[in-house]
Amino acid sequence: MLAAIGQRRTFAIISHPDAGKTTLTEKLLLYGGAIHLAGSVKARRADRHATSDWMAMEQERGISVTSSVMQFEYDGYVINLLDTPGHEDFSEDTYRTLVAADSAVMLLDNRKGVEERTRQLFAVCKRRRTPIFTFVNKCDRSGADPLTLISDVEADLGIKCHPITWPIFHSEGGSAGFVGVYDRRMGQIHLFERDESHGSKVPMVEVGSLTDPKLRDLLGLETHERLVHDIALLDEAGHPFDAAEVLSGELSPVFFGSALNNFGVEPFLREFLELAPAPSPRETTTG
Repeated sequence: MLAAIGQRRTFAIISHPDAGKTTLTEKLLLYGGAIHLAGSVKARRADRHATSDWMAMEQERGISVTSSVMQFEYDGYVINLLDTPGHEDFSEDTYRTLVAADSAVMLLDNRKGVEERTRQLFAVCKRRRTPIFTFVNKCDRSGADPLTLISDVEADLGIKCHPITWPIFHSEGGSAGFVGVYDRRMGQIHLFERDESHGSKVPMVEVGSLTDPKLRDLLGLETHERLVHDIALLDEAGHPFDAAEVLSGELSPVFFGSALNNFGVEPFLREFLELAPAPSPRETTTG
């Protein structure tokens, strides 16, 4: 029984409308085998809709307005994904769902960072000391400088951040300049390729050292130098990883990717399941 509980994860995704929550949900369900085709949900008139968006209003408006629980399995874990309404008109339902979550995934648009709805939902999680994992979405599009974005998140929300994956850009930046992400924990580089099938594997390169000449040849001199500089800055001036602070809601592990292109989602899911808490006894308050 204890082993079964230890392999369970129950979490909710919090975000501002249009940050990509429905699309990320689809991709997670895809990896768990709960669905076999992830639809491209990026407009109100999209032809397909996420499994969780079952109401006609949700399909017409392109938003989630009801809560639902989707259970799937991945790598030996049983996962309960609590899909919550992102629109502020349905706040009570969302707050009630967050109470049932053992952790939360905060989804951010890489161009907009922390938005008002995200700020409100984050405050609910912070009051409950809910562990929060951050996924910066839409990295295939031009957006804020990642170092600036991380700094803004910390200043705005009052939480420390530790990037676990880090975006790699060509020196000119922009959507055409997105190369992939570097996984600091695993020592891996995942190369970005637009995936028209929204579900295939992406190229991955094992990295023994960031100073390896083979890595410089792979990325190009300027791109390699930018990556080395960014990682050195994070190692020296960033917040170190601390599992206890993650579980107490003081430190948020950060991941970068593109849910629409199914990029960075699997590395996030794999490491989230390792780091996120299993169900545990909770304190209750009265009055």
